[in-house]
Amino acid sequence: MTMAHTQRQITDLNRSTIRRLSLSIGLTVVLVLVEVAASLFANSLALLTDAVHNVTDVMALALTWWAFRAATRPAYSGKTYGYHRAGILVALVNATVLGLISLGIFYEAYRRLFTPPAVRADVLIGVGLVAVVVNLVTALLIRRGSQHDLNLRSTFVHLMGDVLSTLGAVAAGIVIHFTGLNWLDPLISIFIGLLILWNAWGILHESVNILMEATPADVNVEVMVSDIMHVEGVRGVHDLHIWSITRGIRSLSAHILTDDIPISQGTKIQAAICETLYDNYGIDHATLQLECEGCVPANLFCDITDTNHTY
Repeated sequence: MTMAHTQRQITDLNRSTIRRLSLSIGLTVVLVLVEVAASLFANSLALLTDAVHNVTDVMALALTWWAFRAATRPAYSGKTYGYHRAGILVALVNATVLGLISLGIFYEAYRRLFTPPAVRADVLIGVGLVAVVVNLVTALLIRRGSQHDLNLRSTFVHLMGDVLSTLGAVAAGIVIHFTGLNWLDPLISIFIGLLILWNAWGILHESVNILMEATPADVNVEVMVSDIMHVEGVRGVHDLHIWSITRGIRSLSAHILTDDIPISQGTKIQAAICETLYDNYGIDHATLQLECEGCVPANLFCDITDTNHTY
């Protein structure tokens, strides 16, 4: 199989994923509009809260769609990493807004718990069931490829979580229908609001870590250094940096200490290290500077505030 053929396959897969994401976004937007209208008609905070929760689905789907679109745009002199970080910036804003929305939900639910208005349980049940079906369909549309793509995987898990939360709203509607316990409506809203807040916090935490260029949480630096040291020809590692460009795209730079060897031998060492980093840690963009013994101080992490540091 040629590289050109492989590239065509990747391009076709991206186009198929973008089409499925576009369809999922359209279905979810329609669902949000229906739930908002139905919540006003049925006087149901649970439906309105679920509509807000489904807005998070639109955001997650849109960010995933943007990531796939942005990945097709080449880097250039002004943006040498391309546009991958744009999705992280949008996620940071969305997470902040979602946190504020959840606080508003808690306030309204608190008011309604003490004076619960009458709820049209039949509308809550009917629209809730429609929401379950739509969320399940969109989740299944995203499921293809989610086993190998972390971005799609996170969106799929998000949508399946919404299926469960909407089932909770339907269950509340059924109980209200038979018992008249209208306070269950704001109670379910609180649970859905907590789910929104939980998702928002996760997005916020991950976005800040990526923007701060933190080491990915699943990377054990000590084990990584040990793996690099086991590559034949490596005598030491220092000035090590590991960070994420965006979720699923990781980079590394390091100074690798070797014997005083020809460039051709150094190239083989670089290739072996890159293979280890990709296979064990999913790092497919590594910048390795080879140095012979005695060139620089052997500090594992570079202190860039040290003006006397020599490279």
